[in-house]
Amino acid sequence: MILLQPVLEIQSMPEGFDLWPVAEAEPYGFLPLSGALSPAEVGTAVMAIAACNDWAPDGGLPPRPADPLAAFLHGLLTVEDLFASGGLRVTDTVHGRTLVPGCCNGIDERSDWGEVVDGSGRASFGHDPSPLAERRGERVRLTVDADQDDSPVIELPVTELRGLLSRAERDLAQFVHLVGPWAARHVPGHAAATTAAVARALAVPAPVQ
Repeated sequence: MILLQPVLEIQSMPEGFDLWPVAEAEPYGFLPLSGALSPAEVGTAVMAIAACNDWAPDGGLPPRPADPLAAFLHGLLTVEDLFASGGLRVTDTVHGRTLVPGCCNGIDERSDWGEVVDGSGRASFGHDPSPLAERRGERVRLTVDADQDDSPVIELPVTELRGLLSRAERDLAQFVHLVGPWAARHVPGHAAATTAAVARALAVPAPVQ
């Protein structure tokens, strides 16, 4: 069986983080995003996306607020080009092979998969590792790390990949729908802005309030 999941890289857990409940996560591990996450896992995801965009207040950004919560959310709520580290993870459960997004890949870059199924037929997704997807006729070949001569590969039909990509979009939309009520409870003064910012970082339409 081939599984494809949108995953968020949890680059680090801020030491002593106590602005809202979060679930334990391994540094530089991946959290699959879907509508099945617990409130604590949603908190972890929002924390990771906010941390990804926790820039210093320069380049014309408003001054960082003194309030700890507003200060932590400052980048998420003010940076124009938001980034959510991660991408799509593909697992071949039969052969025990997994393709994960490489360094510097963002979840919003998953549109590159469209080049594989309907465009040039080739796309890469970060480095260290360097995952590569190539269309070969009516099948797609996924190379776990193109920098390795003996890299594991995963192969599947183009039609199956299209269906899996559609399912990933639904998973992301369902995750964003969880963020709204989560934000209303844990960051009530910034709920609408936080939900919209998370949706924008993931390149998902914001839910109607």
